Amino acid sequence: MQFNAPINSLSLGNVSLNFVRELIKKGDLTAFFPQKNNCDLAAFDLLEESVKIGISEAYEGRFKRFDQDEPTLKVWHIDGSEESFGANRYLYTFYETDEPTLEEINLVKNNKATIFSSSEARDLFASTGLDNVHYVPLGFDQDIIKVQPKKNDDVIHFGLVGKLEKRKNTQRIIRLWLDKFGNNPKYQLTCLVNNPFFQKDIYRQVISQTVGDKHWNNINFLNTLKTNSEVNLLTRSIDIDLSGLSSGEGWNLPSFNATAVGNWSVVSNCSAHKDWATEDNAILVDVEKEKRDCYDNVFFHKGSSFNQGKFYSISDESIISGIEEAVKRAKTENKNGLKLQKDFTYSDSIDKIKQIIKGQ
Repeated sequence: MQFNAPINSLSLGNVSLNFVRELIKKGDLTAFFPQKNNCDLAAFDLLEESVKIGISEAYEGRFKRFDQDEPTLKVWHIDGSEESFGANRYLYTFYETDEPTLEEINLVKNNKATIFSSSEARDLFASTGLDNVHYVPLGFDQDIIKVQPKKNDDVIHFGLVGKLEKRKNTQRIIRLWLDKFGNNPKYQLTCLVNNPFFQKDIYRQVISQTVGDKHWNNINFLNTLKTNSEVNLLTRSIDIDLSGLSSGEGWNLPSFNATAVGNWSVVSNCSAHKDWATEDNAILVDVEKEKRDCYDNVFFHKGSSFNQGKFYSISDESIISGIEEAVKRAKTENKNGLKLQKDFTYSDSIDKIKQIIKGQ
């Protein structure tokens, strides 16, 4: 199989790395074409040497082995998916809104198969009449359990991970948390919400507006974490994850991973969350009946050819209620969450993708 995807420290790059690792293990990778020439392994400090060698060989030999008739798996957004290698192309992608545009429908249609990371997105595009859409879940990144954290039993440690964005309710979550726990030494919130698509001055301004003029001694903003080990250590060090309080997700790796290592996650009961979060393994927060427009004039622009429609709405009261329930469970292990490590694996993801390709 030919593989076309970005490998970098972002979530999409992490997914691509885990896909390519499984393709190498299974002996199924013939050529690797980095999306936008983006192949940076610097963040993956726990990556096996055999995988590094496999990626290098597939990259160096890509032009010698390229075959336009061989299946090419692309991991990317719908926007830009038309840029592919070969005629036998398959797209693995993510979708977060609810009104597929004609442009999106056409691009999805022009792959042999388009595979979504959520069943809701698959069903949405299937409802437009497309018959080449599928759903394959993501898996648990085994590198996360290679780090061993030390937890402070005297403090309940919250984590909020994911780029600052209106869709993710980042500012609301921080403000609500500060209203309830601000300057209380029994609680700590660590935020890894730096958005690389914002200018630094704008990002700092937004953070300043979010926390207000008051000084808070129990909230910490991390600028960046350079390696996966550092990110994984943060994931394993917290007691409660708030990254799942999003109004729309294609999967939500931070919340999924936090749940899978036995932490308690407060998760909105909508979009891709419904494929892995249950009443048994997470604190589910129900969404409102009325949705809200997705447009933020930063990542979602009204009238664009892509990403149109609405997101789910979550009330402040529901968020607070979910957080309060999480506090009650904070120092107990989420045993059902741990089961996600075996229920969702990247090996299974690749096997399902291969089965879809075989069936075309």
